[in-house]
Amino acid sequence: MGILTTGHDPAAARPPVCLASSSPRRAALLRTLGVEFSIVTPDVDERPLQQEQPESYVLRLARNKALNVSGTVPPEAVIIAADTCVTRNGAIYGKPLDLDDARTMLKALSGAWHEVHTAIATCIGTQAPKGLLVTTRVQFAVLSDSVIDAYWASGEPADKAGAYGIQGLGGALVRRIEGSYSAVVGLPLAETASILSRHGVPTTLSPS
Repeated sequence: MGILTTGHDPAAARPPVCLASSSPRRAALLRTLGVEFSIVTPDVDERPLQQEQPESYVLRLARNKALNVSGTVPPEAVIIAADTCVTRNGAIYGKPLDLDDARTMLKALSGAWHEVHTAIATCIGTQAPKGLLVTTRVQFAVLSDSVIDAYWASGEPADKAGAYGIQGLGGALVRRIEGSYSAVVGLPLAETASILSRHGVPTTLSPS
């Protein structure tokens, strides 16, 4: 009698990956690592707490996003959540409410250095998420009112922290950057690749 053998599929042993984010920019960045993943949109209150520091704010939101989706994915799934905020002189700049709000933010950033904090939170299933913070410094060119209004009219700033997207037209507002470019976009790739590797999820850069 013959022996039935089955081929070993390395992919079958890999834990599933879940991105807890509705951001198309984070999804695009994660895809560059060659990782297959599902997307679950978290539902969390993104308002900062009274006197909350920017670093604590993004870490709290990233952890809350991971926890929010943990009950909806397989227990062995690697959950990746992230949050980004723009800050200058301790003020937190989230997504602008309208043109006036965007003007206020961009005028505050005009000609100055600011910080972009991106936090990643990861967990397996319902485990307590672990957080990691990446901070990048960004310097803006001096922005005239007409440039700010034209940028708003492009439609790009409406859903971006700090009212700009460095990966798009907003890159033309940036004079210098110190730190992780991908973290400013929304997901620091070096740190994400390292986290995935520790959880047994290979990326395009993993040794074969």
